[in-house]
Order: sequence, then C-alpha cells, then structure tokens
Amino acid sequence: MAMFATARRAGDGLRHEVDVNGRHTLITDEPQSLGGTDTGPAPHELLAAALASCVSTMVCLYARRKGWEIGDVSADVMYDPGADPRRFDVTLHLPAGLSAEQVRRLRIVAATCPVRRALESDVVFHEHVDAPALAA
Repeated sequence: MAMFATARRAGDGLRHEVDVNGRHTLITDEPQSLGGTDTGPAPHELLAAALASCVSTMVCLYARRKGWEIGDVSADVMYDPGADPRRFDVTLHLPAGLSAEQVRRLRIVAATCPVRRALESDVVFHEHVDAPALAA
C-alpha cells in the first residue's frame, strides 16, 4: 500500500502543514536560529520520531498477538545526521518480568520495523517539478 503526504507552507515563514494520507495533519517548522518559529519539529527530526514510534509499536503489536502483557514499552532514538555514515542509536526499554526468550523475540521484532527496513534499503527517488511556464 502506497502512502502519501503533502506539505504546504503555512504563512510566510518556514512552518508547514503536512497532510498524511488525507487522515492526519502534522506541523513542521525550523528552529528560530534558522529563521523558523520552532512551533513543530524540523522535517529531519521526524526521522528519529518515525523510527522510535515504529520500533515501540511493532513490539507492542507482536506482544499483543502473542497474548503477552508487557506493560510500559518505549524506544529512544538518537539520530546523528552529521555522522558519516549517518547514525541511529536505538534503545528499546522493556519492563521487568519478561523471560529471556520474550526479550530475545521482542529485540528481533524491533529490528524489523518498516521504518528501519526503509532506511536500510536501497531507495530510488523519482522527482518532478510542477511549475507554471516562466515569463519571457
């Protein structure tokens, strides 16, 4: 299933409203140091957010399917866009009381989240520009 997002400038600054699949709206902006108003995360900050939420969600979905009551789960992601190669440090926080086998399985599941798979795979960009004809 393909996904779709449209970002539209909101006002005359760097704030954008991003429509996701016609069902959700996110706000992005840049920090004041770059001329934004810092009313939302910068677009590149959403990479860490997407990966963290994907890891945590996949673990919860798997545990639910297995009938495991796992309680609080969270994932921390530190993204360093300046590193070469770029780097993501992912920490999965699981509650006490899980068996070693449950932890092992949840670790495997966390590593297979769709966002991580997308980031690890070869990516192809097909870019198009839609602009009115330039005045002579």
